[in-house]
Amino acid sequence: MEEFLPEDEATVSARHRGREVGATPIGPAGGAALRFLATLIGARTVVEIGTGCGVSGIYMMRGMPKDAVLTSVDVDHENQRLAKLAYREAGLGSYRTRMIVGRALEVLPRLTDGAYDMVFCDAVKTEYPEYLTAALRLLRPGGVVAFDNALWHQRIADPAHRGDPTTEAIREVHHLIREDERLVPLLLPVGDGLLCAVKRD
Repeated sequence: MEEFLPEDEATVSARHRGREVGATPIGPAGGAALRFLATLIGARTVVEIGTGCGVSGIYMMRGMPKDAVLTSVDVDHENQRLAKLAYREAGLGSYRTRMIVGRALEVLPRLTDGAYDMVFCDAVKTEYPEYLTAALRLLRPGGVVAFDNALWHQRIADPAHRGDPTTEAIREVHHLIREDERLVPLLLPVGDGLLCAVKRD
């Protein structure tokens, strides 16, 4: 699955830089799924929580119309600098991105309710439940929310893993998405797991 769609040089370079600075990016299959989702819903406004090194941004922007805008939030200025470099190398103009430096839980309340087609979450895992709450406010009806690392290195399904705050937070977001009647959920077994949901009308 990871090798089904080969990555181009810009994406491979962004991935390499991300690993060097400890910002592990979404895998190739997960990235392809993000591009597919963005294309499927015609996403014109996307929020990315966790810029990383730009790999996920490249995938999503390649699935979005050329005049669409990715709003990317990250607490680390260096991560955003590397992402901007990746976007340039991928031929994606700076007019297509709005980069915001800051903690997600402080930035997200300033974004407009119901104004976004897609929200992708790949930042502080213990904050995933709060990201879901924010995404439900930000998304339009028919919009999609997606969480990377939804399997968390196979720990989520293993009952022996208890008490770890990260594992428990990801399990909580699984539960919240499954039980929320406003959402249509899907767990994709790509990479480290991609948990998705569509917000109903």
